Amino acid sequence: MSIKDFFFSKLFLKNLALAAVIIVVIIMLLLIWMNFYTRHGQSKPVPDFKGLTLRQTEELARKSRLRFQIIDSVYTSEVPRGCIAEQNPVPGFKVKKRRNILLTINAFNPEMVAMPNLVNLPKRQAVKVIESSGLQLGSIRYIPDISFDVVLEQLYGGRNIHDGDSIQKGSVIDLVLGRGLSNQRTYVPNLIGINHEAARNTILGASLTLVTSIFDNTVLTAQDSADAFVYKQNPDFSADATLQLGSSIYLWLTLDSARLPVDSANVITDTIPGRLSRMSD
Repeated sequence: MSIKDFFFSKLFLKNLALAAVIIVVIIMLLLIWMNFYTRHGQSKPVPDFKGLTLRQTEELARKSRLRFQIIDSVYTSEVPRGCIAEQNPVPGFKVKKRRNILLTINAFNPEMVAMPNLVNLPKRQAVKVIESSGLQLGSIRYIPDISFDVVLEQLYGGRNIHDGDSIQKGSVIDLVLGRGLSNQRTYVPNLIGINHEAARNTILGASLTLVTSIFDNTVLTAQDSADAFVYKQNPDFSADATLQLGSSIYLWLTLDSARLPVDSANVITDTIPGRLSRMSD
């Protein structure tokens, strides 16, 4: 029998059809098994574990037929000590039964860090050291001194703090900087329309001092504060306006774009960096 005759023979066609049926059956069984194993169509939203104690977390996880794992700890004032501070996936995210929820617990004791030595550091370097040490930059105050933009004092809670002192991670450190003994001045930056963090960095770069940030009634949460933008500043921006180094800046912020001045459409690109000029008082 030739190869051609074999491929068209009843025996070969019968076996081919049988093999096809077997393959289809296997595929169907696999699909049924996968559907049963993954439980398609049985997803449910993840409950909110934030703020719960470990016992409450265990009870909620059992009722929700979920698993959980504590993967990290932080120290925050947002939830009581020993309670859940963060979770992944977030509440409301749909998962299947027995999904493992990753949780971060609020530590009973705050993490402590050693206060770095910032005195005599240039401002930009001091800011980087503060951030890399797990601390936060607070206010910056300028005083007359022979040095310019160099740290003279480091303060915690209004008092001098020495390098090496133990301090809670995330603490706010205020700085006192020299502004020189000359009549050096800086241009007033245009802050209208930019968010709080960008405005703060611009003020810092201009060697000025952000004294107060006032949020209107559209700002309700921490995320709102991050998203809010400046609609008013004092002193006002003008092309030729200057201030003595270290002068105070006040900001008003909102989430309502209707509060922006009519001519503020492109203010984000118009912000003037802290250019310095020597001018007579």
